[in-house]
Parts: sequence; C-alpha cells; structure tokens
Amino acid sequence: MNWKAIVAATVFAGVAFGSVVAADGTHDSRIAMMKKIGGAAGTLGAVAKGTKPYDADAVKAALTTIAETAKAFPDQFGPNSDKTDPEVNPKLWDNIDDFKAKAAKLSTDAETALATLPADQAGVGEALKTLGADCGACHQAYRITKN
Repeated sequence: MNWKAIVAATVFAGVAFGSVVAADGTHDSRIAMMKKIGGAAGTLGAVAKGTKPYDADAVKAALTTIAETAKAFPDQFGPNSDKTDPEVNPKLWDNIDDFKAKAAKLSTDAETALATLPADQAGVGEALKTLGADCGACHQAYRITKN
C-alpha cells in the first residue's frame, strides 16, 4: 500500500470516527474533537519548524481535519448540552454566536489554506500563523485555564 493511500484512509477514518463522536455533544466528545485539531496543528507545526519534512499529503490531511472538525465543533454546544459542565466557560453560553463565529473563522481559514495548499515549509508556517491566531482568539475568550 502506498503512502498516499494510507494518509487518505487515515483521514477518512478520522472524519468518520469524528462524526460519530461529535454527534453526542458530551464532555468527552468535545475533548476528542479538540485533540483532533491539536494533533493536526501539531503536524503543521512540525513541518513549519522543520522537524518533519514537508509532505503535501500530510499538510492536506491536517488542514482537512482542522476545517472539518472546527466546522462541527459548535454543534457540541447545542440546547440540550450540559450547561453545568465545569470545564465549559459559562461565558460561552452567553456569547454562543461569537463562539460559533470564531469556530467558523477557523474552519474557513483552514479551507482557504487547503484550497491554496502551502507548497513548502514557509507556506505551512504562514498558514499556521493564521490558524494559530484563530485558535488563540477562541481560547482567550472561552477556554478555562487550570492552575
């Protein structure tokens, strides 16, 4: 089996699994989705830093994961969600439209990067700056920091 087939199969399996996990809106599904985004960002970061060689298929897979997961993530905070989850910042519920807009921006920016697929390490670094700013904006507003 070639490398491209393995990457494609992994992406499709991850998306399929993510869709199943994403459907329940539980604390665990939220964490799983954030870990998917974090893992994909880690892949991009390794390429941007040069600790992993540029691989167009890996970059494409990471950007696809971020775009699709960020798009689905706000669905985890629907009207039937546990609003007493101590790991969800209460500000999120008061500003749900802003939260959804921040997730949509991350998804759109990942889709834009995917459409113009970065061609080298520097391009991946530039895309990661944008995506990192998107993540940071949401985390600054809504992530609960643990001491």
